[in-house]
Amino acid sequence: MGIFQKLFKQTFIYGMATVLPRMLSFLLVPLYTDQLPTEEYGKVSIIFSYFVLFNVLLAYGMETAFFRFFNKESDKEKVVSTSAISIAISSLIFVAIALLLKEQISVWTDIKLEYINLVIWILLLDALVIIPFSWLRAKERPIRYAIIKIANVAINFGLNIFFLLYLKQLSFHFTALDWICKDDYEISYIFISNLIASGFALLVLLPFYTKIKYRFDRVLWKKMMKYAMPILVAGIAYSINETFDRILLDKLLPENVAEHMVGVYSACYKLALFMTLFATAFRLGIEPFFFNYVGNKNAPETYARITKYFVILGSFIFLFVIVFVHVLKIAFLRDTSYWEAVKIVPFILLANFCLGIYHNLSVWYKVTDRTKFGAYISVFGAIITLMLNFLLIPEYTYVGSAIATLAAYGTMMVVSWYFGRKYYPIPYDLKKMGMYLGLSISFSIISFYVFDSNYIISIPLLLVFLVILYASEKKELKQILKR
Repeated sequence: MGIFQKLFKQTFIYGMATVLPRMLSFLLVPLYTDQLPTEEYGKVSIIFSYFVLFNVLLAYGMETAFFRFFNKESDKEKVVSTSAISIAISSLIFVAIALLLKEQISVWTDIKLEYINLVIWILLLDALVIIPFSWLRAKERPIRYAIIKIANVAINFGLNIFFLLYLKQLSFHFTALDWICKDDYEISYIFISNLIASGFALLVLLPFYTKIKYRFDRVLWKKMMKYAMPILVAGIAYSINETFDRILLDKLLPENVAEHMVGVYSACYKLALFMTLFATAFRLGIEPFFFNYVGNKNAPETYARITKYFVILGSFIFLFVIVFVHVLKIAFLRDTSYWEAVKIVPFILLANFCLGIYHNLSVWYKVTDRTKFGAYISVFGAIITLMLNFLLIPEYTYVGSAIATLAAYGTMMVVSWYFGRKYYPIPYDLKKMGMYLGLSISFSIISFYVFDSNYIISIPLLLVFLVILYASEKKELKQILKR
């Protein structure tokens, strides 16, 4: 069980590095929804959707390739320097091209030029910390990783509060500051805060660039790029699955309602963040472990147990959020004009749960160097996302987008499991995992759709789920707690 203790310890630390920053970001939702009308929040959400896509393009799978070759190659310094040089050069090329075409980009995306300028520099700064952060994870230095990540978002959080609340109040008392309250100033300061925080992260990680030996190995780079390209394709597909619905809502709905629909949808989408946090923290913890443990003869059984634990915890989180969703909407979306979209929360929660299971199942193509399958599966999911969004948005608006997201991630999960059986058989306990998932979904339907989250019914259902869980896993739970 020493392996599991180490895994859970690292997962906990990486989880803190993921959960705390995202929780701070989540706490900005009440600020944004208080300060911004639904239409303005819709604009911010659309810009962040493009952020996700370009972050993927600028990383182009090099982070995952770095982990694979760092554990595979004997000369680890060569892997580090080759990866860092590659990302640095490609990022500078991107900035040069983006600055030359910024006016055309502004016209094409219908985003103000001043926002485009800020986004370009944020993307550059975020790209330059990809390999330093990956290096910290590969060297198993999760505490330093966590501190920098948390500090980065804490700065962003603090600056958002200062700019959107206190600086505005100061301008009322000091007329010399009137210029800061021009039209849409709130949106500008959201991205200025992000820029400063990203600059801080790069500044702290600059010693990485001064210590590495700058050696670019073309042969190694070609191998890494061959491994990374399918990851890039999968990442683009992921960004389509995750955020393209906002862009399509903006393009497919009438102009007078589009940004409002995007705003309420994006705000209620955030209520599914608890599942995303859990799945992301778990993935950050297990990804290096999967690569390190692949040579062990018990690897398949170990991977199966880890996935079962994920399904158990995820099923509980899914049901818990559904039971208390109306409390969460009051706490985080204080402007009631955003509440109309709360009906999409069960779909998005379950979709992100399926995505988390998919990431656990995807170990088979990562450890066997069949990353092209990851690309195929993700592209298939993206096709489903696009098709269903085009079909459903005109009729069902953002509910159609939520259904499309669930359909895409659910299909990806099943397809990955199906092909994994052939190329890297893992003895998953499908009976128990299916039982926990089925119970969680059934109880959630009863709670949310039948009784409208009535606590007299919902809380007992949650307790019944925990009792069943304890009765089924009592032996393993006692073994883990003893250690």
